[in-house]
Amino acid sequence: MVTQLLGREPEADYDVVVRDPAGRPVVIRNAPFLRVGTPMPTRYWLVDRQLRDAIAALEAGGGVRAAEAEVDPDALAAAHAAYAQERDAAIPPRHPDPRPSGGVGGTRTGVKCLHAHYAYFLAGGKDPVGVWVAGRLAEQVR
Repeated sequence: MVTQLLGREPEADYDVVVRDPAGRPVVIRNAPFLRVGTPMPTRYWLVDRQLRDAIAALEAGGGVRAAEAEVDPDALAAAHAAYAQERDAAIPPRHPDPRPSGGVGGTRTGVKCLHAHYAYFLAGGKDPVGVWVAGRLAEQVR
């Protein structure tokens, strides 16, 4: 089902970490490396099509800039650090370089992708951008 939702075969090993009430995958957690050994900085990936489309509309309307301007920069920095720490903990200590880097979605600062932040938030991450996205999505259904 994940392959169908992505429209392609996943390139990394993964676990489904969030499902909808019907049991369909919503968020996957990627291994820190693709199967070919390339670093995979994006740990949490949103696979639900409706959510992806709704968040793409937010991004198209300037959502990345708006979220970055509205969230607490210290809370955002903490989210990036926690995300990187959790991903890096899944890498054996003696693994040779290159290693994945950055925080949410592979970025070190700011907001790169609302999808990645929301996926992390849904998976239990303390992410102020994910909270921001959740609020905007809730406004859309009113």
